Amino acid sequence: MPITLTPEATKQLVASIKRFTAEHLDDEIGDLKAAMFLDFCVAEVGAVVYNQAIADAQKYFQARTTDLDSVCYQPEFAYWKTSRKG
Repeated sequence: MPITLTPEATKQLVASIKRFTAEHLDDEIGDLKAAMFLDFCVAEVGAVVYNQAIADAQKYFQARTTDLDSVCYQPEFAYWKTSRKG
């Protein structure tokens, strides 16, 4: 599944890349270079981050569902055991 960014996210990320290079690398770059770098990062790093996020989510939900029986168990046919005779 390819990773796609919204136009607004792309715009903000390009601005962030430009600011980062100016402040930390002492290099002013334009929108085109920043967009190309963003495309590279999404293609090369994005899949790794995405796959790790999926693995983390899967591990989280598996841990939560492992104990589902004890957390959500409702005794069956318990009416006569809990009702008062009277």
